[in-house]
Amino acid sequence: MYATNYHRASSVDEAVKLLSDMPEGKYVSGGMTLIATMKQRLASPSDLVDLRHIPALKGIRADGRRVTIGAATTHAEVASSAAIRAVCPALCNLAGMIGDPHVRHMGTIGGSVANNDPAADYPSAMLGLGATIVTDRRQIAADDFFTGLFETALEEGELITAITFEAPEKAGYAKFPNPASRYAMTGVFVAKGTDGVRVAVTGAGADGVFRHGGMEQALAANWSPDALASAAVDPSTLLSDLHATAEYRANLIKVMAKRAAAVA
Repeated sequence: MYATNYHRASSVDEAVKLLSDMPEGKYVSGGMTLIATMKQRLASPSDLVDLRHIPALKGIRADGRRVTIGAATTHAEVASSAAIRAVCPALCNLAGMIGDPHVRHMGTIGGSVANNDPAADYPSAMLGLGATIVTDRRQIAADDFFTGLFETALEEGELITAITFEAPEKAGYAKFPNPASRYAMTGVFVAKGTDGVRVAVTGAGADGVFRHGGMEQALAANWSPDALASAAVDPSTLLSDLHATAEYRANLIKVMAKRAAAVA
């Protein structure tokens, strides 16, 4: 791993100021992706600004059905949150499927969303819930936030501070995990809320997380796993790698969508 300088920020303003003075610096929270890539010498930031000790980035709040999750909240905290489980158990279940206990107790929701790994779980929940990503500068709708593989609408130095969403009437998540990493080879989040039905797919898209319009229409007409039987999934838009072909992932999307709808 390349040499780097460590900085421990105590506030959002301090973190932003520190990074603005470091052209090659990076924010780090749980470090589940960044530290691993640094160890492999695939990333070499000159400085790391630690976000784990900023009180304003922590905590979960439910105001009726409006949920706000601080960006530095860990997966384990989301998974065990009584406040979230009362209004959106699907998100707790999703968080509980991420990695292993070490990953869940170190990794954060903000880090996962900001990294936008194509096999990560949270991006599908953000799209499926129609969530809003709150930063130190603005609020970004999930539909506008994820722009491609490991790409987001975040600008240089912009910091995610919270995630907020209106809990849906019903929601469910199902994934086919890689047996070693627990990353989603295919994961599907389905939700029915005041703005209709949303179906978001992770781990399968060649361009990252995406919504599936055909499945949304099918579930809007009839919320039932059987309603998805006739939904078409185009394999030409999907990933094909050593873990699964595009055709196999196309089938997995339908299977996982049916399971998600069944548990919603």
